[in-house]
Amino acid sequence: MIRAISREQVQDLRLYSDPECGILREKIAKQFGFEKANIFVSNGSDDILNFAFMAFCDTDRCGVAFPEISYGFYQVYADLHGVNAKRIPLGSNFEVCAKDYVHIGRTVVIANPNAPTGIALSKAEIERIVASNPDHVVLIDEAYVDFGAESCIDLVRQYENLLVVRTFSKSYSLAGARLGFAIGSRALIEDLEKIKYSTNPYNINRLTLLAGSAAMDENDFYMQNCRIIEENRAYLTDALTALGFQVLPSKANFVFAQSPEIDGEALYRELKARGILIRHFKTESIRNFNRITIGTMEEMQALVAAVKAILNDAKKQKETEL
Repeated sequence: MIRAISREQVQDLRLYSDPECGILREKIAKQFGFEKANIFVSNGSDDILNFAFMAFCDTDRCGVAFPEISYGFYQVYADLHGVNAKRIPLGSNFEVCAKDYVHIGRTVVIANPNAPTGIALSKAEIERIVASNPDHVVLIDEAYVDFGAESCIDLVRQYENLLVVRTFSKSYSLAGARLGFAIGSRALIEDLEKIKYSTNPYNINRLTLLAGSAAMDENDFYMQNCRIIEENRAYLTDALTALGFQVLPSKANFVFAQSPEIDGEALYRELKARGILIRHFKTESIRNFNRITIGTMEEMQALVAAVKAILNDAKKQKETEL
């Protein structure tokens, strides 16, 4: 990828980028077995989500539905565009329940795997949602799908109301490049393009286009990295479970876990004091959980060692208080 960004390419920054993102779209189309017309590329998947809320969410009647616990920007976009949002609670095991979205009569937005839980729906469950809402767009946000979940991209060939959104930020390690893409029917892609060309047709810079194109050429390398993440996730899941944690069954590049021995925020603060950052949420239903991103095996081992030390200190503190 680094070789793709040459001195000559840097000098060409004096020129505008390709607004059609032609080369990159062709490579994505080839990778997934679609036509170029089925591919939309934009400045990160967040940009695509914003466009989708603008294009497909009815502000007056039907609105949008998404999980109550999920990617926080869904509510932000609903508020920004004045869209009525129905936030649907997760199931008893923190799972997205497909039945709650069947015949719902709204635009549906689901992160699969979900964030921050990491729990994934099957392709069959997603198809049930899509098939039951033929007059509404179903957007599946597959930001984390490459880490072991089942993609529903193939369903785009059968359902014109399905839009699948992907990002280069996670599995392709290009978060700083800001690059995302969507796969959908020609009609849905055309709607997204109308908004893009009405706002900023040059919203992806030349170097990002080069990086994305090179990543597509090296797809096997990045998918192998995802397999390593899965192995490290399995190690961390087993290690935390052995320490008494409840760890939700993740198919993402993180785990969502809680301990009966220490409050979630306390664990977050203790790890931060040791130079280890995890993600804590203040929402009441998940306040005792923390989201832990999967890194190298060495980083996971260091995390486990720190957690053990923190739990030991907490145990001693309780014994002292008694």
